[in-house]
Amino acid sequence: MRSILIAFLLASTGAHAATDSPSPIVRAQVLLDRTNFSPGQVDGAAGSNMRQALLGFQRARGLPETGKPDQATLAALDDGQPVLAAYTVSEADVAGPFAPVPEDMAEKATLQALGFADVAEALGERFHASPGLLRKLNPGKDFAQAGAQIMVPNTAAARALPKAASIVVDRSDGTLSLLDADGRVLAQMPATTGSEHDPLPVGQWKVNGVARNPPFHYNPKLFWDARPGDSKATIPPGPNNPVGVVWIDLSIDHYGIHGTPEPGKIGKTQSHGCIRLTNWDAARVADAVGPGTPVVLQE
Repeated sequence: MRSILIAFLLASTGAHAATDSPSPIVRAQVLLDRTNFSPGQVDGAAGSNMRQALLGFQRARGLPETGKPDQATLAALDDGQPVLAAYTVSEADVAGPFAPVPEDMAEKATLQALGFADVAEALGERFHASPGLLRKLNPGKDFAQAGAQIMVPNTAAARALPKAASIVVDRSDGTLSLLDADGRVLAQMPATTGSEHDPLPVGQWKVNGVARNPPFHYNPKLFWDARPGDSKATIPPGPNNPVGVVWIDLSIDHYGIHGTPEPGKIGKTQSHGCIRLTNWDAARVADAVGPGTPVVLQE
């Protein structure tokens, strides 16, 4: 199925630079995203994910670690590119197919793909933004109308990442970091890192491989909260698949780094032990690692 999640060039999607001024929080979130210190979903709200992104960037750049978008931090983040861009909704954007995503695993398994529920969700994934923020930026606009002109976060100007030497996942602050060979942080992103029932498997592991747009093989025996009567099922690929658009397999059975159908919940809910990222952050990590990349899971 057509994936619009890894299209990072605005020129290829019909967007162009715009000068409309975003709120200070949106500005900071977009700039953080572009420098690969991801705040997760760009939503215009100052929360824990944004604070951790700011702290990570400040630490990496030798700035005072305030966790706030202060003047020195914003100056260091500023890359000279517009924070927002104008985008023309295309025929392909509105073509879908769109359909509600069922909760039940057996019902999911009957579908051909787990695509987006509507155009707003699809555009939100493309531009790393919450559908709610897109609506605030575009009051009265109909996203389902081809030719509509809307404002979007200019996340396409993100800096390209070099290959990472290692991955570190830290449960204490809910982050995943990519490091270079000298231990410097190249990128950081918010992560959901397990739960009381399925704690993060602390230790040193490695990447076995990367699968894009994978199916999900549901086994109720591996889920403490499985519904009575659930049976094994293969859930088709798509952005609303339980593991999103990327599965990065780790050298410990049943554990991996993967995307999510609910980007707004990253860092705010629990997982079944795996490391869960937004779809776009999972894709970013997948591009920077490969088989054999060391992975440290720590508390």
